[in-house]
Amino acid sequence: MYFKISIRKNPDSGNHEGYYRLVESYRRSDGKVMHRTVLNVGYLDGVPVEKLNQIQKIVTEKVNHCNDSLFKEVLIEDEVVNHYVSLLYNRMLAEKRIDVASENKISKNTNNGKDLHLIDVNSIKNKDVREIGAEWLSFQALGQLQIESFLVNQHWSQDDIQLALTHIISRAVYPASELATSRWIVENSAVCELTNYPIEKITKDKLYAIAKKLYTVKEALEQHLSTRTNELFDIQDKIILYDLTNTYFEGRKDKSNLAKYGRSKEKRSDAKLVVLALVINVEGFIKYSAIFEGNMSDSKTIPEIITDLRKRTSSFSHKALVVLDAGIATDENLKLIQAEGYDYLCVSRSKLKIYTLKEDSKSIEVRDNKNHKIELTKVETDKNTDFYLKVESENKQLKERSMNRNFKSHFEEGLQRIQDSLSKKSGIKQEEKVYERIGRLKEKYPSISRHFDIRVEITDEKKHTSKTKKEESKEVIRRVVTNLEWVVKKEEEINAESGIYFLRTSLKENSENTLWLFYNTIREIEATFRVLKTDLDLRPIYHKNDESTMAHLHLGLLAYWVVNTVRYQLKNKQINSNWTEIVRTMNTQKAVTTVAENDKEEMILIRQCSEPTPKVTQIYDALKYKSQPFKRKKFVVHKNEFQKNEIIGNQYLASG
Repeated sequence: MYFKISIRKNPDSGNHEGYYRLVESYRRSDGKVMHRTVLNVGYLDGVPVEKLNQIQKIVTEKVNHCNDSLFKEVLIEDEVVNHYVSLLYNRMLAEKRIDVASENKISKNTNNGKDLHLIDVNSIKNKDVREIGAEWLSFQALGQLQIESFLVNQHWSQDDIQLALTHIISRAVYPASELATSRWIVENSAVCELTNYPIEKITKDKLYAIAKKLYTVKEALEQHLSTRTNELFDIQDKIILYDLTNTYFEGRKDKSNLAKYGRSKEKRSDAKLVVLALVINVEGFIKYSAIFEGNMSDSKTIPEIITDLRKRTSSFSHKALVVLDAGIATDENLKLIQAEGYDYLCVSRSKLKIYTLKEDSKSIEVRDNKNHKIELTKVETDKNTDFYLKVESENKQLKERSMNRNFKSHFEEGLQRIQDSLSKKSGIKQEEKVYERIGRLKEKYPSISRHFDIRVEITDEKKHTSKTKKEESKEVIRRVVTNLEWVVKKEEEINAESGIYFLRTSLKENSENTLWLFYNTIREIEATFRVLKTDLDLRPIYHKNDESTMAHLHLGLLAYWVVNTVRYQLKNKQINSNWTEIVRTMNTQKAVTTVAENDKEEMILIRQCSEPTPKVTQIYDALKYKSQPFKRKKFVVHKNEFQKNEIIGNQYLASG
């Protein structure tokens, strides 16, 4: 049950105030959800929203267990809440709005607490079977994040809060378009039974609208979630990771200011892009997010991010370490990071040519997560006072040598095609055209082309222009290429730097092992992007306007908060399944309505959840979550009445 409000003129005060009714939902045989008013409550404008929420929840529990002799009512210390709970429940009893069985009637149907009926087995049917396991998992994670309380403090209406929770859960469990999501909610999922949002109100337009409304509180909500997860899991944000990714659009996006052509990480050079920048901590929780135009270069994004970062990190971290990729780590950006009071750790944008070993420096051998050997050595350079760590990886060396062989082979094949064209009758021979082809080839293979010496032989060629009626033919001289030769400067130089790169940091007092562990945390942000793009289906984007695009990306990030809240706790319990696998496992738990006929020609309707499988139980136990979203709901109605309206009992089964 829930409160429904309408604005009426209060005859006592003469003012227009909210008139409250207690309403519950039920589902008809055709699947349509209906509502009925249980009680006209009256004017309650003096009662705060949070207390109204408590009142409706406690009243619903009392009504659902009114015939349960073992039910123990939870008493709330708040006098206002207790007053209205008692008042409304007693009014429902007095006005016969609920059916409370007498003690004699209960004793006839029970035997040592057992509810016994003679059932016609052939009449048993299961109806309205819906997925609920992953939804219930996500709902409890949202409870940990206290998003509902945040939206209440933002003065959102109860309907909007319930719809927002419904959409966030749906995005996490079933990432799809708003149209597909609305169908999934109506036909497949029990998410509305958890959030209490009326399922018949679900439309794609309402999902679009609530996503846009959630985006209007993006900064405040992001700050709330950042602070909440720090408090919840005792996180101090001593290390912060920054990186960017992009996602592409389907469609022309002609009128968009956000969608631009740029360098796509998915190799979609044909599609316009948008850039998503994320700052996360090593636990994978987002500290800050920003959305940039698709042609924004990586290095130009850091000023906007770093200036707002201080207020989004824990107050315990006086000087956090910012770990970032080489593409962002320009000298100007590193100076800006230090000016804001942070240290930094990154891959050096250029390999050091001149350096010396630090005093008493010895190479240290470590192993990566695949047990590959890596050597770490402290080095110094006269370029600046930063600390450098030389990293030599055998596995990276093998990989880069293989890549160099392929690049060298492809580069020489390209040169050979240019050479072959010189001897063909219709081949490209003009000097400027040949140089243009060579330039494009060098641009395609920049790392290998610098190791080649290319010589071009050019000669002057006389050619007569075509004769026309007005002009006589003329003799012109053009420069053509007659031969192309190339040679590798030094074969050994191609692989001289393979497998070697340098870490650069402003930290001075840490060991090689510590810095290596710090840098390896960058894998966490790569995992974040993988979850967003793969598990939460953040790409491609189909929205036509920029407002919808921003709302779409923000909703994906909110769903990621749910995902990471669950996975972070599971990883601490050595359960490392990806989110897609967790959803598949949880979806084995269903909500189902069972209908049967007893010996008194009465129809018994029971709404309950299936028992969790061992794997599902393991996940619930690891998270310390409840395994059942609601207790069994039962309703008995005479067969004749049931046949008139098959799901009359669902007004009780689906309410509250």
